[in-house]
Amino acid sequence: MTNHHHVRRAIALLIASCGLAATTLAIAEDAPYPSRPITMVVPTAPGGTTDISARMLADPLGKALGQSVIVDNKGGGNGAIAALAVKRADPNGYTLLMQYSGYHVITPHVSQQKPQWTAEDFRPVANVLSAPQVIVVRDGVPAKNLAELIAYAKANPGKLTYASSGNGSLQHVTGAMLEQQAGIQLTHVPYKGTGPALTDLLGGQVDMTFGTPPPFMQHIQAGKLRALAVTGKSRLPSLPNVPTAAEASMPKLDATSWFAVFAPVKTPQAIVDRLSGEIAKITATPAFQQKAAEQGATADYMDPKKLADFSKAELVRWGQVVKASRIEAD
Repeated sequence: MTNHHHVRRAIALLIASCGLAATTLAIAEDAPYPSRPITMVVPTAPGGTTDISARMLADPLGKALGQSVIVDNKGGGNGAIAALAVKRADPNGYTLLMQYSGYHVITPHVSQQKPQWTAEDFRPVANVLSAPQVIVVRDGVPAKNLAELIAYAKANPGKLTYASSGNGSLQHVTGAMLEQQAGIQLTHVPYKGTGPALTDLLGGQVDMTFGTPPPFMQHIQAGKLRALAVTGKSRLPSLPNVPTAAEASMPKLDATSWFAVFAPVKTPQAIVDRLSGEIAKITATPAFQQKAAEQGATADYMDPKKLADFSKAELVRWGQVVKASRIEAD
């Protein structure tokens, strides 16, 4: 066979293989959902409640769907890096966002620039967890309860530093609410997520923080951090000795976070319904509910319609808080 024949045969084989690859890709795209792994993007660094929520859900959801669910942390930008990655992804159910309520309903109010994304860019799939904020201080802070903390802050204006997961985050807003309502002055230190903030809190670089309980529980139980109050309407079963802010004479200090799955806005209804249905079953299991309770959170499933209505109401409520607190993001 001549070289010319070899070349023609090689070209024919290449064309045939390309055609086969295209056919295989088309078959894959038409295959029943899901036919490959799903990525769940998290808008924070590892270690915070948003990350914990995603990891609690990923394994059972993967088993229910018959495909692995990969958690991908994209922290920074007040949630914008993760949100934009999901907004721009193909709306086929293979890229999801585990959203933190602070980013979803507070960030739009604090940004001074035109937002790169809005809540309208996403389809609600399901709420997974809800958790109040807990006010925690490092062991060296001379306050055993919220009243003592306020008294110390009044005697030492600006001396107490509090960490947050970023300017305009729910922790930042909660800190501003406490300052406003208690008539005290604290110094805000923003981080790129609860994980890095917690590391510095444990290391003594900052004095206190506000946040959902999951990342703090083991450190509270070990005595490395002290929980002073819970910013919800009732005490947590996992922290039965920690009073609510209302019990500590701060009835208006009410800040509860929620953690929900969203998809790109054009994701087909059938896929959204499939995902939401599986999440409903998972969050109803005793194992998931116990795990949530151990973390100081509550399994709190909402279907797409309920989540859509709830998140719209939250957007209005927190907008009023931000306006009163005059908070701005970077």
